[in-house]
Amino acid sequence: MEKQPLPADDDKTETVESEVDALTGENRPQGLAEPAARAGWNSKIEYFLAQVGFSVGLGNVWRFPYLCHKNGGGAFLLLYVLLLLVVGIPLFFLELAAGQAIRQGSIGVWKYISPKLAGIGYSSCVVCFFVALYYNVILAWSLFYLGNSFQYPLPWEQCPKQGNITVKECEMSSPTSYFWFRKALDTTDSIDEVGSFNTNMICCLLAAWTIVCLGMFKGIKSSVKVMYFSSIFPYVVLICFLVRGLLLEGAKEGIIFMFYPKLEKWGELQVWLQAATQVFFALGLGFGSIIAYSSYNPKNNNCHRDAFTVSFINFLTSVLASLVVFAVLGFHAKVKVDACVASNMKTLSELYPQGLVNQTFNSSDSSPVAPELYSSWFREYGKNLPANLTDCDLEKQMKEGVEGTGLAFIAFTEAMSHLPGSPFWSALFFLMLLNLGLSTMFGTMEGILAPLSDRFKTLAKNKTKLTIFSCIIGFIIGLIFTQRCGNYFVTMFDDYSATLPLIIVVVFECFSVSWLYGADRFLDDIELMLGWRPTIIYKYLWKYICLLAMVGLLGVTTIRTIIKRPTYTAWNQETASNSDLPYPDWALAVLALLILFAMMPVPVGLIHSFLQDRKKPSRDSEAGPFGSNCTSRELSCLGCSLTSVSRSSREDRTSLTSSL
Repeated sequence: MEKQPLPADDDKTETVESEVDALTGENRPQGLAEPAARAGWNSKIEYFLAQVGFSVGLGNVWRFPYLCHKNGGGAFLLLYVLLLLVVGIPLFFLELAAGQAIRQGSIGVWKYISPKLAGIGYSSCVVCFFVALYYNVILAWSLFYLGNSFQYPLPWEQCPKQGNITVKECEMSSPTSYFWFRKALDTTDSIDEVGSFNTNMICCLLAAWTIVCLGMFKGIKSSVKVMYFSSIFPYVVLICFLVRGLLLEGAKEGIIFMFYPKLEKWGELQVWLQAATQVFFALGLGFGSIIAYSSYNPKNNNCHRDAFTVSFINFLTSVLASLVVFAVLGFHAKVKVDACVASNMKTLSELYPQGLVNQTFNSSDSSPVAPELYSSWFREYGKNLPANLTDCDLEKQMKEGVEGTGLAFIAFTEAMSHLPGSPFWSALFFLMLLNLGLSTMFGTMEGILAPLSDRFKTLAKNKTKLTIFSCIIGFIIGLIFTQRCGNYFVTMFDDYSATLPLIIVVVFECFSVSWLYGADRFLDDIELMLGWRPTIIYKYLWKYICLLAMVGLLGVTTIRTIIKRPTYTAWNQETASNSDLPYPDWALAVLALLILFAMMPVPVGLIHSFLQDRKKPSRDSEAGPFGSNCTSRELSCLGCSLTSVSRSSREDRTSLTSSL
């Protein structure tokens, strides 16, 4: 049974703090004092829903399944769990504990650890703002598809016709691809064609920001009410899709293909990099949202258990989503293979009277030919026939993996169009995407609003106005994504605006806690907070394993970005197909500015702290910088542990006062 922290410790700590301030004449960092009227969760369930809702997002549905089947199926799952235990959960626990102990947003937390690193919190806010800009556009796309789901037949089930002629672009691609690129986005052939706006998307984006604003209107008190639905509903939909998907023909083959382990993939560096990146982004590390949500917890909340629980719920959700996706895509592949066989058999039936086809494979029988039988026959005889026949291989069809918008708005949408009652399943799917995105958006916005409100008293008194103002600014800037080339800007922001800055933020977080603040001291604070001490393994994970892993990931990501010119996938209207194009020079300049702007607060905060230190009178201490006796200057600059101060006060308060 866990021991509760001693209340006397807090009282004595406050006494020592006041004595230190009185003797030195210096002010403590703002991050140290807990706001008198800080909000809190009404129950553990509310906090749990919020934390799970933020970490479980669209990436669990349209990114993880693709990575899993591309990188060895079951082998990738084992590797993911390994990296989750060694890197993901320790860093997640670090952020949870820091937020809960200091009870501030990201700015206040890292300012408390060291004012020289206060810029880390501001960088997190900037990255959150970048992510919110394009993430809400994805919600706008989901709203557009949700609105179009309430009609029968669905508008993306068949190609439109101009008179009696099928539209060429649709005929050359597919109805779902045509609807996505031409009807929904009306996309251009490249990112260079800027200027023209999509009216439908402007309206949907306005609706998306309005929903977010209403949900965040009164902070966590209002957003958590929405999360009761937005965090639970996606699981209901996923279970419904799983049950329906398992009953479909081809679902078994899809799931087997997905999870069949290919252990040789472990020898590829790319697989390790993609697994580590997915662990990093799946948990939402570096955004500041984890810290913000945790800061509303009571001091004695078991954040260690929360770290494991939320992380494994996140992982199991990814596995559940993968089962659903590949059960449905297995059915979709089976439909396409059957259509391929039927088309080729029609061609063969025309060749049979000419004596060009062996009688043993005559298609005069009206019963359909099994794809396995046809594929076996084609490999032996098909290439020798004077006809344009194709191999209809189910496994080959399954290998055509898609991710992101290609999975959600094209492949999965096409698969649902073959289901009986397709409008119902379509509405259910896009309502699920909307709720997954909303939960993540609430966490992202909290990662902006909570730190700013904690740091600036004026904003704290006008948090409702700050929320409305942030949403208005987000909508206005987000209009760049509603251009006809806006989906290319979404890709650019998604790939580059957050990746490098977030990794750098987490590197600084890990370094500041484990080396500057001290891993042992941080574990002391956690012991004081929880009433028991976590295993010493965390000390070595934070100081070495996690830090080296993040530095390695940062190095590889930076090198790849510099060496290989960034590209994006563009839709060519003439050929009705995707093609990879290099970003133009002006787009690369925008990318560089986004990354620099996101990271600028870190060096600016460092320089500002040094300038502030030079203005203050220098004071020396008898103890070292990480000793148990600390001056007020060291308390503000190095973040000396309150635990050590309170212990010193209990042992010999007179000695502490004289040393100061």
